Order: sequence, then structure tokens, then C-alpha cells
Amino acid sequence: MITWQDFEKLEMHVGTIINVEDFPKAKKPAYQLTIDFGALGLRKSSAQLTALYSKEDLVDKQVIAVLNFPVKKIADFLSECLVLGAIREDGAVILLQPDRNAANGLRIG
Repeated sequence: MITWQDFEKLEMHVGTIINVEDFPKAKKPAYQLTIDFGALGLRKSSAQLTALYSKEDLVDKQVIAVLNFPVKKIADFLSECLVLGAIREDGAVILLQPDRNAANGLRIG
């Protein structure tokens, strides 16, 4: 079990994907995302979303991401946040996203 204080340490925020690129150097199929978090700035993320989403599907889609993890180097790419999703039994990821348009940078709590 974690405490409420443990949960509050997670900096989860809403952002909008503004750019999606293929990531051929990733070990598992993935995209390189650029996400706009409003006043919190732009962040890049590597995300294994290729099974269910095309690049075109993802542009302008709002997502929820954890912003206060350390930067993770994946091949030659620095992933600056963790986009959240539900992982199906087959490994495909379903994005978590607000059910209504939300301001970029809005904190999840």
C-alpha cells in the first residue's frame, strides 16, 4: 500500500500530442512523440502505441503523462515523460485520456 503523500509525488498532467515520428531504432515498435503541456513546456516521449494507433491518429490527441520521472535514454532518443495507457493481454497499449477537452498542463489528481 502507498500513502496519499506517495501518490501526490506523481506529477501527472494532460498534454496534447503535436508531432509523431517513427522510431526505427527502438527495440519494440514505438513512436517518438512531442507533447505540449502548456506552461510546463514541450516534452518528448517514446511510446509503444503502433499496434492500435497510426501517426495520424495521434496528432492532436490529448494524453495523460507522468512528468517527474528521470529522463530515459532509448537508443539515441531521450524520453522525457511517461505516457500512460492500459496494457492489453496481447501487449497493445490503449491510451489514457480525458473524456473532455482539458487545458494542456492540467494536473491529474
